[in-house]
Amino acid sequence: MRDIEKTLSSKINELSTLKTKVAIWKSEDKKVVFTNGVFDLIHIGHITYLSKAAELGDKLIIGLNSDASVKRIKGESRPVNGQDSRAALLASFFFVDAVVVFEEDTPLNLITTLMPDVLIKGADYSIENIVGAKEVIANGGEVKTITFVEGYSSTSIIKKIQQK
Repeated sequence: MRDIEKTLSSKINELSTLKTKVAIWKSEDKKVVFTNGVFDLIHIGHITYLSKAAELGDKLIIGLNSDASVKRIKGESRPVNGQDSRAALLASFFFVDAVVVFEEDTPLNLITTLMPDVLIKGADYSIENIVGAKEVIANGGEVKTITFVEGYSSTSIIKKIQQK
């Protein structure tokens, strides 16, 4: 029988541990993809976005905003789900290889430390406005955007719940 809890926890990493993993993956010629976000209430838009991101390389890393970071960015009522729950849920996806929580408002430190081969954000961002884009490009990497699935957002789900 598989030890699901062990598998999930092995995907949730501190930055120093993940830096070592990334170095190993790169030494094995694996293409490392990085994206980040809050991922508060997982919906089909998130799943589609993350699965498309995973298709752009061999290893997918998700930088996850900490609870404190989410509160600063989205307000005191967020996140709905705590960072440990959000990290475990993301780690449960077979196409996710690593999750790392970050405290800052942007993932710039994560990106410059891990230096992914491909940096991904939603298509609502222009490449010149993506945090870490110039650093990744200067290092020979790529920056790409992925179109969102229309009509899905954690904020819209929360509003729908509050109306009932």
